[in-house]
Amino acid sequence: MSRPRRGSMGYYPRVRAKSIVARVRSWPAVDEIRLLLFAGYKVGMAHIFYVENDPHSPLYGREVFCPVTIVECPPLRIVGVRVYKNSPYGLKTLTEIWTPNFEEYLRRKVTLPKVSKEAEEKFKAKIEEIKGMEADEVRVIAHTQPWLSGLGKKTPEIFEIAIGGSPNNALNYALSLLGKEVNITDVFKEGQLIDVISITKGKGFQGVIKRFGVKILPRWHKHRKGHRRIGSIGPTKPAVMFTTPRPGQMGFHQRTEYNKRILKIGDISKENINPKGGFKHYGIIRTQYVIIEGSVPGPVKRLIKMRYPIRPPKEALPEPPKITYISTIGMLG
Repeated sequence: MSRPRRGSMGYYPRVRAKSIVARVRSWPAVDEIRLLLFAGYKVGMAHIFYVENDPHSPLYGREVFCPVTIVECPPLRIVGVRVYKNSPYGLKTLTEIWTPNFEEYLRRKVTLPKVSKEAEEKFKAKIEEIKGMEADEVRVIAHTQPWLSGLGKKTPEIFEIAIGGSPNNALNYALSLLGKEVNITDVFKEGQLIDVISITKGKGFQGVIKRFGVKILPRWHKHRKGHRRIGSIGPTKPAVMFTTPRPGQMGFHQRTEYNKRILKIGDISKENINPKGGFKHYGIIRTQYVIIEGSVPGPVKRLIKMRYPIRPPKEALPEPPKITYISTIGMLG
């Protein structure tokens, strides 16, 4: 007799994430010179109807139901450029430059220098110095602008974004963006596949039944010490195996979901999808938003990072489908 093991071994260790903002550990190789990531705040889930345009689907040409996730995407502001050089120990920072023009809310996150004429002159000299450097990798430092969204939040998140193309061209492109805003339409387009990286909803300390899906033991004898537990933890010498299901932390883990499709990129100034009273637990969308097919890790208001796909399918996808109806019923506040 045999049975499938309980719980995937691909998610060890099952501990709390170090930060509520997900960390991108790898970037795809993209020949086009553009930013490879954008970030937004999860509004919640809804459902839509669209006309299936995949010729391989048995529902081709018919109107189908699809659960979706709405993510609000206020523009990102590029505040820095970081240049990396390869070394025997991995990437090492060669130099970096920060724009002298900051948002005041950024002071909640980092210590900012005082603005002066000397700082602006040093900034221009630094730009000329960086332009002649040979880099192995270039990334921009961006921060979110949650005060533009319906969150009611002012403290931004700061993170790096890699750039596609050759390092020299990427460096010139990064310097051209320094101090400017970037919109979601500058990075992604409708119908494109993306990888979604986020921190899942935290559930605290849980037992093996909920954490691993272990079978509940029969409640038939007074000698059995509990039912929502495992029957045996296995041999104790030399040690209990780490593969044995045990109680512990569940949720608040970093997870990546691959190849999620962008069904629509909308602008609230052109098309208002806000329900009367706002979205439940979120509020009102005030800027651009993205409708992603399926679910996305994390609770409402969690920062969602959207990256270029690192393992895209070989076959090209058709054009984005025609959406016939967007329902926000059940998302009312």
